[in-house]
Amino acid sequence: MARGPGTGSHASVNTRTKIIDLSELPARRQAWRSNGMQVVATNGCFDLLHAGHVSYLEAARSQGDLLLIGLNSDASVRSLKGPARPLNPEEDRARVIAALACVDAVCIFNETRAVHFLELAQPDVYVKGGDYTLETLNPDERRIVESAGGRIVILPMVAGRSTTALLQKMMSSSPE
Repeated sequence: MARGPGTGSHASVNTRTKIIDLSELPARRQAWRSNGMQVVATNGCFDLLHAGHVSYLEAARSQGDLLLIGLNSDASVRSLKGPARPLNPEEDRARVIAALACVDAVCIFNETRAVHFLELAQPDVYVKGGDYTLETLNPDERRIVESAGGRIVILPMVAGRSTTALLQKMMSSSPE
């Protein structure tokens, strides 16, 4: 069976090409739309990647043709999680997320909420984890997605898998 360029076990993948600047997002979105692609978006800090993240992102990707990740910047992670976070800088977190086969694009944004990112991304599907409900989702995020004709999907959490639990385990097992 013949393989096309970029396929096979020795295919070259440059994760940096998956990381796009926020300013490029409207043009990318238009190109995806003109190619008939259904864009799925999600967002988060993704500070310490674990199996729960991978399962979540694979399930998110199954909701459409392309998975776009909105990644909280270092400053926004500090605002959300406190001064000791993130553990990994935004460039590293973006590269790790971009290396996943299920992720098609990563875009770093500075706000604590994904409102501006979603305005630019105009996702057909916005996916959030099971720690959210439609009622607890940021109302501006919900309004932006729904007013553009997108739908919101809440995926169940993977039991026992969270960055907070992982950090607590690491702290309790570290020698003092």
